[in-house]
Amino acid sequence: MPALGKVYLIGAGPGAQDLITLRGARLLAQADIVLHDALVTSEMLDLCQQAEKIPVGKRSGQRSVAQQIINQQLVECAQRARLVVRLKGGDPMIFGRADEELRALEEAGIEVEVVPGITTALAAAATTKQPLTKRGVARSVGFFTSSTAAEHADHDAIPETDTLVQYMGGREAIATAERLLAHGHKPDTPVVVIENVSRADQQTHRMDITTLSQGLGTPHGPVLVMIGEAMRARPHQRD
Repeated sequence: MPALGKVYLIGAGPGAQDLITLRGARLLAQADIVLHDALVTSEMLDLCQQAEKIPVGKRSGQRSVAQQIINQQLVECAQRARLVVRLKGGDPMIFGRADEELRALEEAGIEVEVVPGITTALAAAATTKQPLTKRGVARSVGFFTSSTAAEHADHDAIPETDTLVQYMGGREAIATAERLLAHGHKPDTPVVVIENVSRADQQTHRMDITTLSQGLGTPHGPVLVMIGEAMRARPHQRD
């Protein structure tokens, strides 16, 4: 029986090619097979031109590859290639379904390693020059997303933290704002909405929870919503 390959779960970062780690870029350049998310840009895939590329993207509201199939593909790829990369947007360990893929690979006896990436929340804070924490104002941060899986329909609790960051928050804007207001958050609490973080077509919108409750229209890319007093713009700040 031939030796099994090794799988790397690599975080591609928020989108811009030069925000992937040096280690991640080096491994991409050596990869035999790369299974990549839909949100991974074509510029990022230029870093692995030698590799066989398999799209396994999952996009809300669109036809996508089931997670169980992705797990099976990872195992099969490791059985025929030396170095396999599972390339994920942001960081693999935050809303990246890493647990399911790690379990499948470990069960199959396949060596796996995780290479972290810049998660979108941190890239958004940097590109908008909006710290997520602020002395005397915010000392805790919570990342959350709305579950769309039927079996987790009641998993919609919002963290009790000073600064809230909602991943994939575009479609959920109205529901999120209504829940925040119902739980006592002030209507004029600042909100920063960033679409396509770190990419050439990035857009930033400043508003409050009341405006957020009116919805965000139809987004043209992944949306991150940052909420809390730390999001209040500085007097001379420019986005």
